[in-house]
This record gives sequence, structure tokens and C-alpha cells, in this order.
Amino acid sequence: MTALSHVKLGTYYVVHMPEPDDFAFWRERARQLVQCDVPPDRVAWVEPGGNGSLFSHGDKRLPVPEDDKQIIRASKRFLSIAKNVCHHSDPERFSLLYAMLWRLQSNPRLMEDKADSQVRRLEDMDKSVRRDAHKMHAFVRFRMVEDDEGNEHYVAWFEPDHHIVRREAGFFVRRFANMHWSILTPRGCIHWDGETLRESGPAQKSDAPQGDPAEDLWRKYYASIFNPARLKIGAMLKEMPRKYWKNMPEAALIPELVAGAQKRESEMVDAGASLFGSEFEDRPETLAAIDKAIHGCRKCPIGNLDNQAVMGEGPDNAALMIVGEQPGDQEDQTGKPFVGPAGQVLDAALAQAGIERRETYVTNAVKHFKYVQRGKRRLHQSPTAKEIDVCRWWHEAERAIVKPKVVLALGASAARAMLGKTVSISKVRGEPLALDDGSELWVTAHPSYLLRLDGDAKAEQERLFAADLAAVKDRLAQLAQ
Repeated sequence: MTALSHVKLGTYYVVHMPEPDDFAFWRERARQLVQCDVPPDRVAWVEPGGNGSLFSHGDKRLPVPEDDKQIIRASKRFLSIAKNVCHHSDPERFSLLYAMLWRLQSNPRLMEDKADSQVRRLEDMDKSVRRDAHKMHAFVRFRMVEDDEGNEHYVAWFEPDHHIVRREAGFFVRRFANMHWSILTPRGCIHWDGETLRESGPAQKSDAPQGDPAEDLWRKYYASIFNPARLKIGAMLKEMPRKYWKNMPEAALIPELVAGAQKRESEMVDAGASLFGSEFEDRPETLAAIDKAIHGCRKCPIGNLDNQAVMGEGPDNAALMIVGEQPGDQEDQTGKPFVGPAGQVLDAALAQAGIERRETYVTNAVKHFKYVQRGKRRLHQSPTAKEIDVCRWWHEAERAIVKPKVVLALGASAARAMLGKTVSISKVRGEPLALDDGSELWVTAHPSYLLRLDGDAKAEQERLFAADLAAVKDRLAQLAQ
């Protein structure tokens, strides 16, 4: 560590930090200054390399508090944020922290004031440090080199925004405990030999290797898992800013992959269109044809269980289509949708809302009952996202024939089947969502969810469920005018 000095010049004190990220040292000196009643505007904090020449003469000691047992107020939230802020690159961070500590003595709950400019600034700095640490975890790329004795050593180059290298060393030690590695940065380097962690001074990018044979394999793997259908450039750049690309071998492929995303997506769609083989190239044109076809469908593991497909039920011109998750045990035995306990809850709620079930088309997102056998019992299992997506072929065929004005999805699985993505029921319920065919999608909970609740939670969810059905009833009346 560098030599420490605390210099008094008139009524001003200068604290020379031994390291740019030494929270323990800052905390000790800040506590001492508060105990001596030294206000923030009388203290200068100088980090290593800072210009302290103006204060190079005078008293070498900080004032000694008369009562070193004085209680210093500092909330847990402040201390948690301060530990991170000490790693920030802002040269004013230590002064800002001391100013906040000073204010906490008269207002212990100051950190709860989101409108306070200093509180907001500290929170922003805390967030920036944590984000920088996350990027270091995600974007450090090791390249293999051989030392003079032919031993493998892995070296990475990284450019952090803040003083996080020593702070994050433990993460890499735990993750790569059996490797010998070095992480080089402009702010200092860390080295691990399998037993000892060592630090060294700043490095230049030219000190790091530029590639190794394994990178070709890594690039091929990255290209193979790139999904053009999920490409969101804005989100990608937010999570993986361009500044990190130059250190990531796979980043060289990104422009080409993005440019060809539309073509690759079209190829994926074409491949998906023939998912069911020549037997189902065209969707059935009648509900009876769909019923016949789903009994022969074995395109996902659920269809290969000891069960039977359950077709939707209701008028082929219903204004309302209700979509559940999948048949249950009783539905599988009877071959009809929503005849078990959840169906009874649904029937009662529909009657209360004034919706005639016999005028409604009721079906499921997945056509077979997924279960696990436990003795003589078959226990329900939720379908996977892939299984839901595969079965979209069938309920989309049903919807194309029925042409409902409103589709009510019961539960998250049914909502995914309609939208092609997972959504939170609490965020989308109560408002219509437009579907590609011009119909409206409304989302609510699945009746089976209500059966698992009791007490106040059950009463509240039953109220919300009834309100959702009432809103659907009102919307159907509006569309009928």
C-alpha cells in the first residue's frame, strides 16, 4: 500500500486514500471526522494519483475525537450502497459519501427520500458499478497461451468503467478454480495460479493475446444457436454494448447474422410449416376433420402417453372462444373439455356473468393430457413451452373455422398459445389484446388456480375472475351492436 497522510491546512483536512476502492479505510476516516464535527466542506478526499501538492505541508494528523464511542448513524442501505460507490470512477465519490454520512446524523432516514438529489446520485452510481460488474462476468473472454515451460495459461483483456477488478476477483477464482489465468485491464490486473491470487499494475491491450484455435469452434457454436426469430437489436445493444464487442470473438459474426436474420427466420417458418409432415400440410377445413386428425397426432411426447386427444366443443360460429391449458384426468376419460372440477368452477362463473356455455366454443391449448403416474393416480404436469407451441397448429385451425370475436385465455399456458410468448397474467388481464385474425384476446386465471386457494386469497381471486368474465360479457355485447 502507498504511504498515508492526513494534512490539516487551517481548518481544512485532506485524506489521501491508499487505494481507489478502499471502503474500510474511507469508513474509518469518515467516522473519525464526523466524531470531530468536521463538516464536508472542510474535507478533501484524494485518491491515489491525485494532486495533493497544495496540502503537502502542515499537521500530518487528523483531529482526535474527544469521545471515540460516539454513535455514528448510518443506515444499512447507506452502507450497502457506499460499499459499491467506493468502486465508482467518479473522483467526487468519497466526498459525496461523506456529505451523505454527515447529513444522516441529523436525518437517519434520509436514504428513503427518493427526491433528494444526492440520494439519487448515489443510487445511480451504485447501479452503474453493479452493472459494470455484471458486464465483467458476462464479457470476459479468456484466450489460451503457453508459458515458457509449455503449460497452459488463459489470459483475458477487459476494460471496466469503474474500479471493480479486485472486487470481482473472487468470482473468477470460484468459477475457474482449476485454471491458471490472468485478467488484464487498464486499471490493474489479477492473476490466479490455482492457489494464490496476485495483483499487478495496469496493462495495455497489446499485452493480451489476440486469439487461439478454440475461438473458431466457439464462433461456430454461437452462429448455430443464434435465433433470428428472437432478435431484438435494441435489447441486444442494451445488454451487450458495442464497447465490449472488440474483446469477444463471436461479436465479429453479429453484423452478418443480423443482416441475414430475416432470411433465416423465413427459412425457419417454412421448416415449421412442414412440421407435421405431408399428412397435415394443409390445416383441416372442418372441426370434425380436426377432431379426427388430433387423435393421430404424435408430434410431441404428450401425444405418446396412454391418453386420448380431447377436441374442443361448441358452435362453429361462436362469438366467444374459451381456451384452457390442457385436458385433465376426467376430460381425458370422457373425451370432452372442462368436465372436471375446474370445468364446474368455470360453468358457475359463466352463469354468474350471464354467459351461456352452450353458445361458447371451449377448447384447450394442448390437446392431450400430460401426467405422471403415481400408483393408480395420474398427476397433472404442466406442458412445456415447446409442447404448447407445437399444438398451436390445432387451436389455430379451430379458431380459423369458428372465427370468434373474442378469445378468453384461461391461464399463462393458454395465453402463450395465443400470443406465442409467455406473459404475466397480472399485467395483461383486464385489457383486450389484438390477435392477427382481428379477434380480441382477453386473459384471466385458470379455474384450477382458484381451487388451490383458500381464505382471503381465494375470495380476492374469485372476485378478479368474476370481473374478467363480466368485462368479456360487456365487450361481446358491444361487438354485437
